[in-house]
Amino acid sequence: KNRGETCRRRVEEKTPAKMGNSNSSSANPRFTSASRAFTQKKLEDLKSLFASLASKSQSNDQYVSYPAFQEYFGLSGCLGERIFDMVTQHRKDDKMTFEDLVIAKATYEKGTDDEIAEFIFQTLDVTGNGVLTRSDLESVLVVILKTVFSTESSNAESSDYKEMVDALLNAATFSKSDDGSEKGMSFADFRSWCLLVPTIRKFLGSLLMPPGPVRPGNQVPHLLYEDGVDSDRLLLKKEYAWHIGGALPHHELEEWKLLYHSSLHGQSFNTFLGHTSNTGMSASVLIIKDKEGCVYGGYASQPWERHSDFYGDMKSFLFQLSPKAAINRPTGANTNIQWCATNFTSENIPNGIGFGGKINHYGIFVSASFDQGQTFECTTFGSPSLSKTSRIQPEVIECWGIVLASNELDTKHNAMKGTVLERFKEDRNMLKLVGMAGNSND
Repeated sequence: KNRGETCRRRVEEKTPAKMGNSNSSSANPRFTSASRAFTQKKLEDLKSLFASLASKSQSNDQYVSYPAFQEYFGLSGCLGERIFDMVTQHRKDDKMTFEDLVIAKATYEKGTDDEIAEFIFQTLDVTGNGVLTRSDLESVLVVILKTVFSTESSNAESSDYKEMVDALLNAATFSKSDDGSEKGMSFADFRSWCLLVPTIRKFLGSLLMPPGPVRPGNQVPHLLYEDGVDSDRLLLKKEYAWHIGGALPHHELEEWKLLYHSSLHGQSFNTFLGHTSNTGMSASVLIIKDKEGCVYGGYASQPWERHSDFYGDMKSFLFQLSPKAAINRPTGANTNIQWCATNFTSENIPNGIGFGGKINHYGIFVSASFDQGQTFECTTFGSPSLSKTSRIQPEVIECWGIVLASNELDTKHNAMKGTVLERFKEDRNMLKLVGMAGNSND
């Protein structure tokens, strides 16, 4: 049995082929089990939702049609069709019953991480052969991008998103082929890809939530910069910000402000520190485009300030934007997170900024001259070399500050008063989220 068949069987074992309507007194043990995942209040809310959608389906309140389902959940194209087919257990009758809704939500929203991942994988696996081809995923990614950016570009064509779609898929592994034709993504490949593209995983994991700006995977930071700045000169496109934001909490996705741009402010380390210090924004996004045409960088959770050694915490991460879009979080292998050294004369303390690795072998490093640097394979973040060569020549360097709402600033200020143990615990919790809490921290 291939993995896709195994995944399909697991979900189908939990889900009956036929389901009753919202008014039935179901004896279905799967529905009964699924109902236990919700409070009575939540079940009543689901009944109200079902009744509202059924009333729009001309079904005598017996079922929800696909058009009503599609309109409410804001899902169009192939992705909407696939999730509806999955929720209705491939019956092809255009009828979602109340039991369908409860069982799908119990599996998809209340299940284990493996169960949710299997549900998503099966939703995308139209043929049921346990393989997702690149062309299958291309169509899904176009729908996702159109959905996220619909308010800004309602007339966008698929070709408008080709660069971002290609970058996201360039981070994937396609290792499986059942018949010798186009290789596809196995379930294991899919799980690995989801770790590298968390915003896609968030989006696909929230399809049965009402649409809106707070639905996971839909948030796009508002990019703030001076009126005289030509947006075409900026490295950070809105699609890139959306991709990076997939690894951040919601309160850090409201506004990002341009603090430094090498071609606007001058290619100088001191100028960089001057523009990024004392801004009231401790977290920032550093982006580099090198002369090889590669675009990448890192999210720094701590301010850029003078240190003689590595500093920072496990909230930081590295990312790639072009020609590959991927995010690499800390592995816990060491705590060599962030680097910022200036005016040191020792060869053991290179002047410049960077992330990860070790001295003279960083995940990313830009020298104090801002005209050269390096990117090596890095155990700190489990990242590859982010450019085509390990020795890089930055062409553009950009830094964006994360603007926090006033209530979040108060919360962060209070958190800083906590003990070292409390802050360490917070870092360990972050590691647990990425499944790396058991790694050595030596």
